[in-house]
Amino acid sequence: MAMWRIDLVSLRLFVAVCEESSIARAAEREFIAPSAVSKRINDLESLVGTPLLQRHKWGVRATPAGDALLHHARNVLRSLEKMQGELSEYTSGVRGHIRIFANVSSIVESLPDEIGAFLKRHDGVKIDLEEHTSAQVVRAVEEGLTDIGICWDRVDTRDVQVFPYRRDRIVVVLHRDHPLAGRAQLAFAETLDYDQVGVHPDSAMYAVLRALAAQEGKTIKFRIHVSTFEAVCRMVRANLGLAVAPREAVGLYSATPSGDVLRVVPLTDDWAERRLIVCVRNYDALPVASRLLVDHLRSGAEAAGPAESAKRVGSPR
Repeated sequence: MAMWRIDLVSLRLFVAVCEESSIARAAEREFIAPSAVSKRINDLESLVGTPLLQRHKWGVRATPAGDALLHHARNVLRSLEKMQGELSEYTSGVRGHIRIFANVSSIVESLPDEIGAFLKRHDGVKIDLEEHTSAQVVRAVEEGLTDIGICWDRVDTRDVQVFPYRRDRIVVVLHRDHPLAGRAQLAFAETLDYDQVGVHPDSAMYAVLRALAAQEGKTIKFRIHVSTFEAVCRMVRANLGLAVAPREAVGLYSATPSGDVLRVVPLTDDWAERRLIVCVRNYDALPVASRLLVDHLRSGAEAAGPAESAKRVGSPR
């Protein structure tokens, strides 16, 4: 069966007939004579060797073979439209609409500057950026609610494709009068005897810290929860507790002018070097604009070894 002889015009007309349930209406929709549509359908049926349409006095409907062809024809036409759209982006400049979900720390760190630099090079692209927790970011990527996600790598990413993005350090932010403020470095376990200020109870950071505390046989003494890292620093300035947070995320708000009361102390724990990742459902299936942005974000990643190269999660980390 020489299926390679089926042309795109015939496929498009067949889809129109099925969707309109009428050869006459399909002909009107496609600006072609009904007799020409009938001939195309008859030629298709001769080529595949089986009826594709059931004809009734009120119109037509697909046979089981016609339903199978309709499914594949739609996929072929959609792929063709996507190909044409992407190729046109190369001739007229990259255009597109990119959705990004990112965790809060990446949004207050380097991401805005990197998006700004990307848009200067590709001013025909529109980007929508939303803040979500790391777990929500990955779930949105899995479900196709966003094109690109940026989050902490300690969440479950087994069903998405990930690439290294940035690294930062987890630190302790303290009031200068806090008993631990004079230390040059701290272990996380040493913070657990003191009141703490937390951010986003449903965040990856919150879940990880609680799990690490449980390994020490303790619970974290959260005195207050706030929604931003700026608020975290304000609570610590008021001496309401210490905070365990990403250094880059609190850096904007914990910069210490002369006489400021905040102290930032690094953690010595191995897990305190945090890796942020870019995640997508399928890099190869992304539109051109989205792939270019992923490449742009990856180009800013710190030098990494082979274990940090792009991978399907599920392989050892």
